[in-house]
Parts: sequence; structure tokens; C-alpha cells
Amino acid sequence: MTPTHVTSAATDIDVDALALDPADASPGPGAGAVAAVRPSRLADYYELTKPRMNFLVVVTTAVGYYMAVRHSVEWVRLVQTIVGTFLTAAGASVLNQFVERDHDARMPRTANRPLPAGRLAPREALVFGVALGALGVATLALLVNPLTAFLGLFTLATYVFIYTPMKRFSTLNTVVGAIPGAIPPVMGFAAVHGTVTVEALALFGVLFVWQMPHFLAIAILYRKDYAAGGFLMLPVVDESLEMTGRQIVLYAAALVPVSLMPVALHMAGPVYFTAATLLGLGFLTFGISCATSRTRLDARRLFLSSIMYLPLLLAFLMFDKVR
Repeated sequence: MTPTHVTSAATDIDVDALALDPADASPGPGAGAVAAVRPSRLADYYELTKPRMNFLVVVTTAVGYYMAVRHSVEWVRLVQTIVGTFLTAAGASVLNQFVERDHDARMPRTANRPLPAGRLAPREALVFGVALGALGVATLALLVNPLTAFLGLFTLATYVFIYTPMKRFSTLNTVVGAIPGAIPPVMGFAAVHGTVTVEALALFGVLFVWQMPHFLAIAILYRKDYAAGGFLMLPVVDESLEMTGRQIVLYAAALVPVSLMPVALHMAGPVYFTAATLLGLGFLTFGISCATSRTRLDARRLFLSSIMYLPLLLAFLMFDKVR
């Protein structure tokens, strides 16, 4: 309920990172450019939920649910799990933007969001975020089970009350933010079994490790923005990017054996094993290139490879599921 801020932080797959330069992102009202069409209030509320980021939350929750099922899928329970998880993640996203509204106003790529641009009042966002989060947790508690609801509440609390303020005080914020970003597949398992299994933890590990090079690549691309916003991302303080590069390679290398845990746990077979190995080695190659060159071009390539890697890995996992 990154990442991905996905990614997410947690699961926050930042499509804006595809821009050639941070200056290409939509400027805020103080940047001398005014949007041709003012978004409607409904569109602004929708934007607050970070739908692109939370799409990954829904997908990874569904993957966890599917991998947990031994026989036929209970479609009603799956839909209830997805709806509750999405509402909880959406609430966390809104509250995150409520807390960071003043910092977002300082960054070109976020200055035109509804709160820093002044299109919605902070109180409106606060009420909206609390309502979404409460409705999501209640949906999970009443229609799914208490454990799934607890995991959703834990994810929201960790994201809003620990990761969000930590971004201003410690470069370890990315590690902490990867925890809520990796919980959605665990929620999928919990919805089926009512417990946290070792198989669920294996998927947690894959999502957790994957997020690190993904977010470090984004942080390289937007290091000037993060510095202007007062966010203590590693590339902001690591001017040479030497430490950042080492961490990228470390996590990308760790992802190879971690991604093979489903095979060791008899969750998937030889097709997944082959695909996970090849995808992992390819991802590691991009990580090494980024760490070696330390350029924005290779950081962007690493980012693009990260958003290709995860859906392909999960697709092969589901395709080669051992029933």
C-alpha cells in the first residue's frame, strides 16, 4: 500500500519519472504556467487518492489472494478484499498529501496537486482521508476477517505516522516505507487463510526488496525536487551517488534469490524459476549500470526496468502456480 510511493513510498510507481527532466513535470501556480482547464472538484478528490499508485496495491493484493487459494476462487470475498484494501490505501494517500502539502508546494512536480495549488482546503482532505481509511478498515473487518483489517490499519498507520514524517529526518525512510508497500499480498493471503503464512512472507520479501532500487532510481531522478521539498532521500545527501549506487546493486542482487523463494516453498514451478532468474539478472544489470554511471539516463532506465520487472514476475508466478 506502497510502494511501489506501489510506491509509494511504498508501491509509489511514479509515472512522472518518465519525463526527460523534472522541469518537464506539470509546474505549480508559482511557476508562471496556468493549466488551460481547471480540474473539477471531483477530479481533485480522485487525484488525492493516487489511483495509479493504488492500482499496484490492488494488483498485488489480488495476486496474494490467488496464490493463497487452493481450489476455486471465492469471487465475492476477493472483491470485498480488494475494495477494502483500495479504500484503506486511498485514505493513506490522501492523509499523506495532507501532511506533506507545504512540502509538495516547493517541488515543481507536485506543486499543482489539489492541496498545494489551493484547489481543495486542508480540512476537506483530512476529512476525506479519515473517512476513506475508516471505511476501508471497516470493510475488511466486517466482510473479510479481523487479521486482514488489522494489516490494513497497520499499513495506513505506518505509512502516515512513521514513513511520512520520517522522510524529513532520515534517509532510512525508504526502508521503512517499503514495509507498508509490501503488505498488500500478505493481506490477500490473510483474507483466504485468516493467518500470515510463510508463503505470504515470501511475497512480502519480493515486494520489499524490489521497492528499494525502484525508489532509489526515482530519488535520483528527482533529487533536486526532494531537496527543495525538504525530504531527506539518500541521493539528496549522497551527492556523489556512491552510497546510493551500492545500495541499488545490493538490493537488486538480493532480489534474485528472494524472488526464488516461491519455488523453494512449492508455490511455483520451473517456468517461474527460469523467468524469475532471467528477470532478476536483467534487473541487476540495469542496477549495476546505474550504480556505475550515476547518470539520470541510467537511473531512468533502471526505473523503467523496475516497472516492467514486477508485473512480469507476478504474471509468471500466477501462470506457474503449483496447486
